[in-house]
Amino acid sequence: MKRMIFATGNAGKMKEIRMIMADTDYEVLSMKEAGVDIDIEENGSTYEENALIKARAVAAVTGDTVLADDSGLEIDYLNKEPGVQSARYMGEDTPYAIKNANLISRLEGVPDEQRTARFVCAIAAVLPDGRELTTRATIEGRIGYEEKGNHGFGYDPIFFVPEFGKTTAELTEEEKNQVSHRGKALELMKKELNRTT
Repeated sequence: MKRMIFATGNAGKMKEIRMIMADTDYEVLSMKEAGVDIDIEENGSTYEENALIKARAVAAVTGDTVLADDSGLEIDYLNKEPGVQSARYMGEDTPYAIKNANLISRLEGVPDEQRTARFVCAIAAVLPDGRELTTRATIEGRIGYEEKGNHGFGYDPIFFVPEFGKTTAELTEEEKNQVSHRGKALELMKKELNRTT
């Protein structure tokens, strides 16, 4: 079985990724499981740039196939904030409950039709032969009025998906993987990897 390292330390993300990649012939490892302990500064101006920065850094140390993602929440009413800064919005160590409460308060009095938002995910792959691939996908929704649900992580409790009538934090893992930005971007990446390997 081929090794693939996903450049993250996020356990919630690794669980999602393993479910989606279960039907491939890759053993998917986190950076920690692969013994990679490096600090990576994500200073790109797009999701793709940040994902490539992470994937290249880990690939340089391991020589394995490396995948990385960068994702964010774009709220139209707030000029697409927090966007590429989503993980670092209000400070990297600020709990998401505080970030979510801040975003909800900034949308106080804003009606449903103006609360449109999307999660964006870019996945980058760096292959052992140096080739690089990127895919991008989104999920459209809107920002709710309070946190709901305890599945998922990050901004999931405030991101309402009209087709399900609930937030991404209320979706089952199966539902979420079908519609999530990361799930869709990973499915696209699986096709790219099948074509190139």
